[in-house]
Amino acid sequence: CPVTPSLPFPGRRCERVMAASKPVEAAAAGGGGSGTGLSRWQLALMLGAPILLGAGAIYLWGQRAGRRGAKGASERKTPEGRASPGPCGGGGSGGQPDGPGHEEMSPLDRAQAAKNKGNKYFKAGKYEQAIQCYTEAISLCPPEKNLDLSTFYQNRAAAYEQLQKWTEVAQDCTKAVELNPKYVKALFRRAKAHEKLDNKKECLEDVTAVCILEAFQNQQSMLLADKVLKLLGKEKAKEKYKNREPLMPSPQFIKSYFSSFTDDIISQPLHKGEKSDEDKDKEGEASEVKENSGYLRAKQYMEEENYDKIISESTKEIEAKGKYMAEALLLRATFYLLIGNANAAKPDLDQVISMEDANVKLRANALIKRGSMYMQQQQPVLSTQDFNMAADIDPQNADVYHHRGQLKILLDQIEEAVEDFDECIRLRPDSALAQAQKCFALYRQAYTESNPLPVQVAMKGFEDVIKKFPKCAEGYALYAQALTDQQQFGKADEMYDKCIDLEPDNATTYVHKGLLQLQWKQDLDKGLELISKAIEIDNKCDFAYETMGTIEVQRGNLDKAIEMFNKAINLAKSEMEMAHLYSLCDAAYAQTEVAKKYGLKPPTL
Repeated sequence: CPVTPSLPFPGRRCERVMAASKPVEAAAAGGGGSGTGLSRWQLALMLGAPILLGAGAIYLWGQRAGRRGAKGASERKTPEGRASPGPCGGGGSGGQPDGPGHEEMSPLDRAQAAKNKGNKYFKAGKYEQAIQCYTEAISLCPPEKNLDLSTFYQNRAAAYEQLQKWTEVAQDCTKAVELNPKYVKALFRRAKAHEKLDNKKECLEDVTAVCILEAFQNQQSMLLADKVLKLLGKEKAKEKYKNREPLMPSPQFIKSYFSSFTDDIISQPLHKGEKSDEDKDKEGEASEVKENSGYLRAKQYMEEENYDKIISESTKEIEAKGKYMAEALLLRATFYLLIGNANAAKPDLDQVISMEDANVKLRANALIKRGSMYMQQQQPVLSTQDFNMAADIDPQNADVYHHRGQLKILLDQIEEAVEDFDECIRLRPDSALAQAQKCFALYRQAYTESNPLPVQVAMKGFEDVIKKFPKCAEGYALYAQALTDQQQFGKADEMYDKCIDLEPDNATTYVHKGLLQLQWKQDLDKGLELISKAIEIDNKCDFAYETMGTIEVQRGNLDKAIEMFNKAINLAKSEMEMAHLYSLCDAAYAQTEVAKKYGLKPPTL
């Protein structure tokens, strides 16, 4: 039983997807959550240093941020300084009206009095008058009084903000920051103005500086960072994905993908009747097909792992309206999905699903793949409809329940997921994969609810699965995830070793084992060595490049991190995945810009 990529996120091994910290709807909204396994948010917690990660690339600051609690969201709304009565230009430091001693007041005292009067107008909602007072304070303030002058500009920016004059806000905050480069209030207010002006890059740089200065403790600035990173990521991914060159995944990935199906006709070997007499008895050798069929030639190329020719041969069958037209449509759609071309895959899947006279297994498989595609596009309602239709037309198809179970986990519907895995196991008692994933679903539910007894039951379930199916790499991998959560690092390491023994060419196992070394022994060199091994095994493993980039961010090697993220972007199998990777890359780039401008760097490993 190989470790398989899990639909609905082709290209990601099962536990990587199932360990997501939030169901799909919540993940789309951003933020962290409780989960299991080495998900992205846990990687940040594990390393205990600032990182730009998460469902929306949210900024995290180790475990300390969550425990100390975020500051309130309202603390930057008011200007600085006391609000006291008195006209803008008069009074002493208390802001009282002009008196006989007015001539003796210093220019700075007069400026402070004007500011204090401006604060009174601000709190009364009289923003135009407040602006006049702050302008007078600026004109009165001695130019060498940088901190005071920066405060006056920042206060005037706060008044402009209330009037939604975003250009003026940005200009005044820029003056404040020039005078006081680490002025958090001015940086954050300018970030918000840049957001309103649709200057996303500038907004990200400012809010990154704020997050570093605040030690990633303020929820308001962290959420703005998350928001702009997601917007930037989506914009860049939409353009990049539209113009990307199709890229065939590695042979190991493709074989793992097909191994997650048991009732998929197109992934079955050529039947003897489809081979020439000369080749019928040649085991392990490439087969020649009797018929002049594009589909059968495509199947032959599959056996030879000559995947680049499959789409073109399938197209020949379709254009000829051959006897295997339905199979060819499904095969072509599957490889379109594998190369990340969902737009090309959908019409083929739609056509197969609509063929009422086609083999029901083909139609059900097409529904599973279209439903998985919808889930990848974060359309859970359409996805659920397709899986339910597949169950209606082919209720004895174990694949339907297996993949729908994974969908239910992503939707945080654990009880329904377990029911689907149970049905899959009833139909195929030898389905080690379904049994391992059922254990993981039960474990995740118990772990999230902090319920010790069900956690123990789930852990015992893992032991039973690997004992019953000792050649199921997925069972060991999922068990290793749970053991890591339970801080049983040594045993988790043993489970990953068993995975590697069973599947020495599975790159993702090396990545997970590398992450374990960081969490367990803080052995950075060993962790990087294992992740580098993953890239050596499969230079198309986007997970390895992404993880390497994340670690390089932690180490402060931002240029190297950006290089790794860009490699992962070029390998991304979906627009959504590409958007996430762009968010990570943009976050790293923003840190480089902040370091250049303000000399600010977060602590590193």
